[in-house]
Amino acid sequence: MGKQIAAVLGTGQTRHASRRTDVSMAGLCREAVDRAMADAGVGWADVDAVVVGKAPDLFEGVMMPELMLADALGANGKPMLRVHTAGSVGGSTANVAASLVQGGVHRRVLAVSFEKQSESNAMWALSIMPPFSMPVGAGAGGYFAPHVRSYIRRSGAPEHIGAMVAVKDRLNGSKNPWAHVRQSDLTVESVLASQVLWDPIRYDETCPSSDGACAIVLGDETAAAAAAGPVAWIHATAMRTEPTTFAGRDQVNPQAGRDAAAALWKQAGITDPLAEIDVAEIYVPFSWFEPMWLENLGFAEEGSGWRLTEAGETAIGGRLPINPSGGVLSSNPIGASGMLRFAEAAMQVMKRAGDHQVDGARTALGHAYGGGSQYFSMWVVGSDRPGVR
Repeated sequence: MGKQIAAVLGTGQTRHASRRTDVSMAGLCREAVDRAMADAGVGWADVDAVVVGKAPDLFEGVMMPELMLADALGANGKPMLRVHTAGSVGGSTANVAASLVQGGVHRRVLAVSFEKQSESNAMWALSIMPPFSMPVGAGAGGYFAPHVRSYIRRSGAPEHIGAMVAVKDRLNGSKNPWAHVRQSDLTVESVLASQVLWDPIRYDETCPSSDGACAIVLGDETAAAAAAGPVAWIHATAMRTEPTTFAGRDQVNPQAGRDAAAALWKQAGITDPLAEIDVAEIYVPFSWFEPMWLENLGFAEEGSGWRLTEAGETAIGGRLPINPSGGVLSSNPIGASGMLRFAEAAMQVMKRAGDHQVDGARTALGHAYGGGSQYFSMWVVGSDRPGVR
């Protein structure tokens, strides 16, 4: 078989919370899987393979949980792959699953990713102890705060930009029934008054720690024709990576992200992303990453991403709505956070996003990054079959 066209047939996610003590890891995954399969209108006999993704095993303290989860994931007697690319793993898992369909290997593939952060401590799992020194680089915030400071210095962005992103995303999240943090009363002033955790990142500009899972059913054209409802056609996928540290590395605007975006737009036939993408779900765990990734993805010139944010262009109703679901700032089950971006992008073009649906969304971006901003995965999905614009 030659290259096939792939589509998202259905999506599902859990209710995200700081502690899901009502379910085991297996129960958490099945919650998302059952919803995705119902959304796609498929049964277990229709699923040819399972691709599972999660962040480092240390986050839950269970080594290779995919093995004991195989039964709950419906992988008995089926091929099963595990994907791991740190925080971007949810997006990478979706892309790997898509490649199995596009390569003609399988007709329908179930992709699922999850994290149960309450069963361990991801912040300390992410903390580093540099040799010959005593600083506490606590958690992801401790690692990324210097990059945010560098961005502010380089771009000249005013202090309130991060607060604006936080208010926008949390307000969007308040319209999402699955979101962990649902705040509709934040203001720029209240965010700026919240505690500084890692200068300049404040408490209200920081993602939560969540238990949750996400699942996607993908299929080829034949499967799409038999789907229960509208599908989201995959127009392009891209993944790139680079070392965490090397001489001259730009951690504010990483080369791997720029390369992945360039490959994505080329594959999708997009020449002006800002004009041609209707909605974007971008991985923003700390609010300042919205303007940073706007530049890295090619939506704005270097140093000017914050201007789109300040002008309100990234809000629902703006020129490029970003994270209408509330994004990572509203729900952060790390292993699933990237897949949530991909699934929410698909939901937008399938017109299944409910109260946070963007009017007229026909082409959407799903984006994830992980590690020390060294792993990038992204896709473009559309309501039109590729080749039909």
